[in-house]
Amino acid sequence: MSASSLPARSTSKHWVDPAALPNYGDTSSIAGNAPDYVKQLNYNTYIAYGVGDPDCFGHSVGKSVKFVEVNINRKRERNDRLEATTVAEVKVTRHMLNGAGMLHGGCIAYIIDNCCSTPLVVLGLIQNTNGVGVTQSMNVLFHSPAPLGTILRIVSSSISLGGRVMSSRCEVLDKESGRIVASAYLNKMQPVLTSKL
Repeated sequence: MSASSLPARSTSKHWVDPAALPNYGDTSSIAGNAPDYVKQLNYNTYIAYGVGDPDCFGHSVGKSVKFVEVNINRKRERNDRLEATTVAEVKVTRHMLNGAGMLHGGCIAYIIDNCCSTPLVVLGLIQNTNGVGVTQSMNVLFHSPAPLGTILRIVSSSISLGGRVMSSRCEVLDKESGRIVASAYLNKMQPVLTSKL
């Protein structure tokens, strides 16, 4: 299914419309049961909004994150409500470290903010609701250090997607050992667009 075959959108103007963004690369290697067009629009949103241009904050870190899986499942324990899950990976490199030689807390917060937003974009695309918003709050717990060379696996899942407020959660794991590096809850909101006078 292509972006052009998405259901008709409401007439209200969205802050960021995933279907209106340029294509930022090939997503054919991303596994998971989400439709291909959802994987592509999610990636386009991640790059355009979360990473930005080369002179934006964290660009090199954001570009090094690779999505490996995007899934949509019904949660039986939640009356069969849909839940979106994205899985991304990134290798800890020298420019991501603090003075002690470990992954910097600010760097992992940047990664979490961007990656934990993606299941909301995915769920929004499936439900024909805009899942792109601005971060309202983020609660990060740091569990263990990640030294140079660690491959991080970021597993993010949607919690709720409302008209104005949405929530997700994630765990950042050491891919090799399974050790948890950080976990987080993220709340986002749709910004109110006002016309300029």
